Amino acid sequence: MYEYQIEGGFPIKGTIRACGNKNAALPCIAASMLTEKPVILRNIPEIEDTGVMLLILQALGVEVEKLEHNTWKIQAKEIIRNDIPAELSRKIRASILFAGPLIARTGKAIMLPPGGDVIGRRRLDTHFIALQELGARVSIDSKFEFTANKLVGKDIFLDETSVTATENALMAAVLAEGRTVITNAASEPHVQDLCTMLNMMGAKITGVGSNILYIDGVPSLNGCDFTIGPDFMEIGSFIGLAAATHGAITITGVNEKQLRPLRVGFSKLGIRWDIDGDRLSVSEDQEMRVNTDLGGMIPKIDDSPWPGFPPDLTSIMTVVATQVEGTVLIFEKMFESRMFFVDKLISMGARITLCDPHRAVVSGPSSLHGDHLVSPDVRAGMAMVIAAMAAHGESRISNVYQIERGYEHLVERLQALGAHIKRVDID
Repeated sequence: MYEYQIEGGFPIKGTIRACGNKNAALPCIAASMLTEKPVILRNIPEIEDTGVMLLILQALGVEVEKLEHNTWKIQAKEIIRNDIPAELSRKIRASILFAGPLIARTGKAIMLPPGGDVIGRRRLDTHFIALQELGARVSIDSKFEFTANKLVGKDIFLDETSVTATENALMAAVLAEGRTVITNAASEPHVQDLCTMLNMMGAKITGVGSNILYIDGVPSLNGCDFTIGPDFMEIGSFIGLAAATHGAITITGVNEKQLRPLRVGFSKLGIRWDIDGDRLSVSEDQEMRVNTDLGGMIPKIDDSPWPGFPPDLTSIMTVVATQVEGTVLIFEKMFESRMFFVDKLISMGARITLCDPHRAVVSGPSSLHGDHLVSPDVRAGMAMVIAAMAAHGESRISNVYQIERGYEHLVERLQALGAHIKRVDID
């Protein structure tokens, strides 16, 4: 066991490369099971979550080989079992993404309810409904069991714009008989990455990037060599870190189109950046003042399905807002427990009023001081790192396993930017 020890008050400065999108890597790893041919995946972030997904593949009999840093060769010549080991299923929510590929390849998938972040109720109903529409039978008891003699294309309307349910339906539909239409589909960049990869493998998916996807099933898929896109969640986290510590950063390997929703949110806090090609630069010269709405009204930063502001960055924005002059409302609509970490920020000196499980009013700037913190989930954990680096004095953050599920080699990369952070063993 270990924790982070952080000495705050030091602005970051330097250049860092964006890692691959965690939320794209996870479904792409699962999708590699849809063919017997070799699949090469590049720019896979070296984090806890991708490690668990690769272990699940190996447990199912899939050949997994690391070719070089962030690059893996996967070949599912033979799938020797269709039940995911309990200890691996519990570790990660993305284990549910093996349902679609396992049903498509073997006609059966068995797993325990998945693990993941504790941020409130996270429905799985949409997965079950979509897979049932395609012909799967679902048994729900102490475990989930999916069976299907044959998958047949269907016109599906998802009852919520769920990213992982869209991905599961896609992976099942590409090998189903006939045409599938998925309406109210998620369209996030990670869903687009999965669609692009599947099309490279020979799938026939159109409507990519919209909320209506058309899939014409094919008898089989080929292998591919696919590169995961940059993680805009990580990029947003580093932008927030630079602003909150009054530092400067250059992030390479970015995709400008994916950052448009982020630019809208950060601009409300008086934070801007420049982009030249795939290089994003945040300077020390930031306004750091809340830009009020017309009439001087308090602005709102709220999340919504893509291309709205990403839910995963509301925790980051909450911390950044504590260092900005003015008042802003953070409205996180999706998860009723995500905002509960603000009590730790309040204990550090932040001026935050938690209105209800979804809304917090933040007034700044506040002078934060170090504290002992516990990371509840990936994004709140990173938000705590940012708060600790912006604070005066020493902070300790425990349960950092949660943070490292989503951020590759975080301590080493932050140290290279001048952060006073280290990993400390604890009893």
